[in-house]
Amino acid sequence: MPKTLIVCLGNALAADDGAGHAVYTALEGVPLRDRVRLCFIGLGGIDLLDELGGEDLLIVVDAVQLGAVAGTVHVLSWEQLPIQHLRPVSGHGIGIREAIEVGRKLYPERIPREIFLVGIEGKCFDQLTESLTREVAEAIPSAVQSVVSLLEG
Repeated sequence: MPKTLIVCLGNALAADDGAGHAVYTALEGVPLRDRVRLCFIGLGGIDLLDELGGEDLLIVVDAVQLGAVAGTVHVLSWEQLPIQHLRPVSGHGIGIREAIEVGRKLYPERIPREIFLVGIEGKCFDQLTESLTREVAEAIPSAVQSVVSLLEG
């Protein structure tokens, strides 16, 4: 059975940047199959590399700004991930693509064969609050279902 890592990113104190944390909290209540590991990384996209251990599948959950309506849930494969996501949406340090590219150079044996991003389109990233905007909060169940669907293959 393939090993899977689900990494939720975000700052729960920065409005919609906390979308990943909200999905993490929701997934803690979902029974996940064997060989699935769930973790949360609050600040620092490069910390993603510390969590990788040669899994077959990596699912990253994060708030994004890809130009869609706030609350839109994007499910993107590695190949579909826009180049613009090289830069972080917020204060995670570096973007997902950049972190994975660094990992491919430093630890190629630890990088999963399949990588997906479940991105929740955010609206507000510049307020110090634990509250998500209404649109993002309403999208959390859909993002959780997207993660579960990826696990089911």
